[in-house]
Amino acid sequence: MTWLTIAFMTPSEPSAVSDATVSGTCDPRFTAVRDALAANIQADEEVGAAIAVDIDGELVVDIWGGHRDIGRTQPWERDTIVNVWSTTKEVTALAVLMCVDRGLIDVDAPVAQYWPEFAAGGKEGILVRHLMSHSSGVSAWEQPFTIDDMYDWTLSTERLASQTPWWEPGTASGYHALNFGHLNGELVRRVTGKSLKEFVAAEIAGPLGVDLQIGAAESDIDRIAPVIPPPSLEEMLAHIPPDSLMIRTLTSPPMDAEAANTPAWRAADIGGANGHTNARALVRTLSLISRGSVGPLSMSAGTIDRIFDEQTRGPDLVLAVPLRFGIGFGLPEPATLPYLPDERICFWGGWGGSLTIMVPDKKTTISYVMNKMAPGIIGSDRAETYTSAIFAALE
Repeated sequence: MTWLTIAFMTPSEPSAVSDATVSGTCDPRFTAVRDALAANIQADEEVGAAIAVDIDGELVVDIWGGHRDIGRTQPWERDTIVNVWSTTKEVTALAVLMCVDRGLIDVDAPVAQYWPEFAAGGKEGILVRHLMSHSSGVSAWEQPFTIDDMYDWTLSTERLASQTPWWEPGTASGYHALNFGHLNGELVRRVTGKSLKEFVAAEIAGPLGVDLQIGAAESDIDRIAPVIPPPSLEEMLAHIPPDSLMIRTLTSPPMDAEAANTPAWRAADIGGANGHTNARALVRTLSLISRGSVGPLSMSAGTIDRIFDEQTRGPDLVLAVPLRFGIGFGLPEPATLPYLPDERICFWGGWGGSLTIMVPDKKTTISYVMNKMAPGIIGSDRAETYTSAIFAALE
């Protein structure tokens, strides 16, 4: 294997990476991260990927490499973006928390206070924090429900408002796989008058100057890295009882990763799954949680503290693994993600392995995105390798 070479720099300076495998800058403390990315690309474990680490506003890691396409004909560039699946949920949660910080939403208030129609079906007692912690009992749409239905914001939110909860709200989490952005995005729309997509563009991406959007504009199509699907969910779900919450949630609508490569998906407002961005943009954006202020945006310590107010802990009713949720984000759960330190950390990730991690006590934000999706719903071996190397370097 040919390892990357770097120019000599003082330890506090990021080093420029100039290699056919990995490009960007990397502080010498994080050499193991850069080397791990290079090794995975050379071994075909990765097709294309990017990793970034921000420490108190300093971008100490900003690296990318590989290719945008499965045929490996188009290099992954500095401005390449990719569908990050459920890492999008972190941006949606941030949007809601910004509304909380501005006094527009109270996480302890009933959802129906802002969205009166949501009280139907016995949901008048569901609180905003239940939506944000995947514990509302409304983890997907009642069938029949198609992916085209999901693209229709009015239809999909009206359907969610009319449903009855599938379990007692607030008692356990049940991962809101695809409807998290519709539920929470409708709250944002009700209190701001902006759709979730519009709010992210005007109130987050614009002020911060980051390459982040819900969906993807037609003008950006040529720089998107299409996702490369993992083994199908059908194989994973084949032996699960059809009436289980896992099946009811993950098949309504039936999900095919290839959908993310279509114009209809990119045009939709899916705050639970269709964010298009890169690692550099994610660490700058979500540093608002790690640091409290980024550029012109700020968030109070009280609002950030609410994230760490544990809402549920235990086996998730949909994903069937132990999870811990605060308000809007996952919290470390060693039984499921042992490579995340059991500290004051919040995070979430996307189908296939992308993730972004916030560590406020170290004013640090970490992100990894890729186009080749790993099997499973939560994390990946590659995510574990990079994350472990980053936390080792931070010690």
